[in-house]
Amino acid sequence: MTRSRLPLIFLGLTSSIVALASFRFLLLGLEQSFPDMPDQIRNQLTAFVLHISAAPIALAFGAVQFYPKLRARRPALHRWIGRGYGVAILVAGVSGIVIALHAAGGSVVSTGFALLSVLWIGTTANAIRLAMAGRIAEHRRWMIRSFALTFAAVTLRLYLPAFMLSGMDYTAASPYLAWICWVPNLIFAEWWLRR
Repeated sequence: MTRSRLPLIFLGLTSSIVALASFRFLLLGLEQSFPDMPDQIRNQLTAFVLHISAAPIALAFGAVQFYPKLRARRPALHRWIGRGYGVAILVAGVSGIVIALHAAGGSVVSTGFALLSVLWIGTTANAIRLAMAGRIAEHRRWMIRSFALTFAAVTLRLYLPAFMLSGMDYTAASPYLAWICWVPNLIFAEWWLRR
């Protein structure tokens, strides 16, 4: 295995694990699966269910799109998965804004998660626009930005245990998580694109 494949393997593996784990609510129910989010379940049930259903699909579909062999050998499949990714982000992003506007933890949390959702929809829409215009190199650059925001689902879960070990619950950690789950990802994506 070459070192150049390691980032793709990490991306694919972590995205798959988080996407699959996100559907635990189908077996365990919402309350048991998301014990730190009773207000969202009670007050924004439709938006919450839409978000937790569509976001893992976006995560899984987005990770698959980075495999060069899929793009080269199955371009039609690549396009269909891309359409699914776009629809999943539209659903998850709009519902994410609704949830963010009522997030526990105050305006810092609401602003961080709402801005993530707005940028998520915007970068993805721009990537799709560029693909439809046949500007494939630019499309790929914007898809990297889009997936950096999608990958916030993974980075949030990577950071969360450190907060839990320090004695914070999800609500107390939210002012930090609302920003660190996606801002470093976007900075890394920009660095990657410029190097």
